[in-house]
Amino acid sequence: MHVTHLSLADFRSYARVEVPLDPGVTAFVGPNGQGKTNLVEAIGYLATLGSHRVASDAPLVRMGAERAVIRAQVRQGERQQLVELELNPGRANRARINRSSQVRPRDVLGIVRTVLFAPEDLALVKGDPGERRRFLDELVTARSPRMAGVRSDYDRVLKQRNTLLKTAALARRHGGRTMDLSTLDVWDQHLARAGAELLAQRLDLVATLQPLTDKAYEQLAPGGGPVALEYKPSAPGIVGQAREELYEQLVTALTEARKQEIERGVTLVGPHRDDVVLKLGQLPAKGYASHGESWSYALSLRLASYDLLRAEGNEPVLVLDDVFAELDARRRERLAEFVAPGEQVLVTAAVEDDVPDVLTGTRYTVSDGTVERA
Repeated sequence: MHVTHLSLADFRSYARVEVPLDPGVTAFVGPNGQGKTNLVEAIGYLATLGSHRVASDAPLVRMGAERAVIRAQVRQGERQQLVELELNPGRANRARINRSSQVRPRDVLGIVRTVLFAPEDLALVKGDPGERRRFLDELVTARSPRMAGVRSDYDRVLKQRNTLLKTAALARRHGGRTMDLSTLDVWDQHLARAGAELLAQRLDLVATLQPLTDKAYEQLAPGGGPVALEYKPSAPGIVGQAREELYEQLVTALTEARKQEIERGVTLVGPHRDDVVLKLGQLPAKGYASHGESWSYALSLRLASYDLLRAEGNEPVLVLDDVFAELDARRRERLAEFVAPGEQVLVTAAVEDDVPDVLTGTRYTVSDGTVERA
């Protein structure tokens, strides 16, 4: 799969830009702050319905504009599709496929698939558990786009359950009458049902990703491993990967935590509070790995994701956003050799020398809001 054309309107710094794209390596080169990352960010948004740089859509819309449009022509084998997203901060976003009638934004998931590595990915190793949960969930959805609906259901039920718990907690603190919490049983079942499906997908992903990550780390930093991924559920007693089994275990965990949850007014167990411990040798990478080791680990997670998606039959676009400038010469060379054969590789760099010689292909210069083929 590769993107053959990218069109942006009022997205970030671009009032309008049209960028034809070729298979193989394409590098966007230009000084910092000129809009290189905005281009690959837009492609990443089509793949995940989110930005790797900001948490909301508002910064993605050009100042003074009401909405932004991302449009891409995508080729997979002999099939071509046109996918379009309209970003409307504060209102519902819109989506279309092949200029047809409007569809739900999540219906476009799976048309564009990307693996994107950027400086922000250092947070996968050094950051909070939410960074690692997001990494897993985006990859789960890339493997199975229907999981976007499961994630949405889980978030909706979690929000409603937390509202009920918060109301109960406030009533207790202020000496009000005891609330009828019988409906919590129903919310427990809904949360456990969606949570079990999400948890099963995560556990399968971690088990599949583990050897691929170790292999990628060995390629980048020979002899520096091994690395290991260990899933840490917040709910006690989680064993196995069968959905029904996980469902029963989550219901039990929610029941046992209910008293504490009512006191604190929040759901304390479930996939929204899980983590993945990333180990380097016998120690957790967070807090023990050096800066260079953390970079290699984060990059290995992305390369493992790329290998996994490619092996499952639909090679994603690989995006390397300002990565090579952060790597030493050895890691830079190894990474370039690893990604060079990709069907489509998009690279951003401040200067031409940051792009390794092995990554031959199309070059664009990006300066002052213009994108020109070199």
